[in-house]
Amino acid sequence: MADSTPRKFRTVHFQQAKDEGRRFAMLTCYDAITAGLFDQSGIEMLLIGDSVGNTVLGHATTLPVTLDDIITFSQAVVRGTERAFVVADLPFGSYEVSPAQAVESGVRLVKESGISAVKIEGGTEYTDHVRALVSAGVAVIGHIGFTPQSENVLGGYRIQGRDDDAAAAMVEDALALQEAGAFAILMEMVPAVVARRVDEALRVPTIGIGAGSDTTGQVLVWQDMLGLRQGKMARFVKQYAQLHTVVTDAVSTYHREVLEGSFPSEEHGY
Repeated sequence: MADSTPRKFRTVHFQQAKDEGRRFAMLTCYDAITAGLFDQSGIEMLLIGDSVGNTVLGHATTLPVTLDDIITFSQAVVRGTERAFVVADLPFGSYEVSPAQAVESGVRLVKESGISAVKIEGGTEYTDHVRALVSAGVAVIGHIGFTPQSENVLGGYRIQGRDDDAAAAMVEDALALQEAGAFAILMEMVPAVVARRVDEALRVPTIGIGAGSDTTGQVLVWQDMLGLRQGKMARFVKQYAQLHTVVTDAVSTYHREVLEGSFPSEEHGY
């Protein structure tokens, strides 16, 4: 999408990418400085994911993340962004009870943070919620496949849609969310052949994370993509840098210089 970059990305631009066979990139983001860097780098879509629970707040899962948490981090990202389209997750417990609860949470999130859309996990069981959100003026991305908020029901982090029945159900979920008004569908940890089947069935763009290369967009958690987080990575993660090494080396040097008295030197004083 870089060839015809708009002054501000909107839903119509992602639909145009789908229609014209072009692609776009999405990264998670949780603060203004990082948002500015990603925005300047040309990233079309930023996501304040409930992954903030794992990557920033130190939780073992996304489940403890609250709507207030998402609002705070979304405000920061919006402040740091000029061109990218900013999306935020509706966190666990903020929409499941009813379409009315989803609308209340979605409207509050958009109103208080300035984001452009929300993302909601689930399939056909949440079409009424999506329809109500869209009717209230809240743009929605659907999220199917592995849905982290349901990890206790799904039995942990597991690839979804491997058998024919599950794949067919995923297509059904995606079509239902599309018809309810979702302007894009995100698929997580889905076999590439299933993701391709879903993408071909939809008129709206798809976004993949661990879903092969045939989706319109791709998303990664930025701390994984830039090598800030260490340990075992999911198979779908490609690390484009090793910031963990850069940061620890720099901090170790600072620490040593403070202890030996070489920092601050005369040039760093007044």
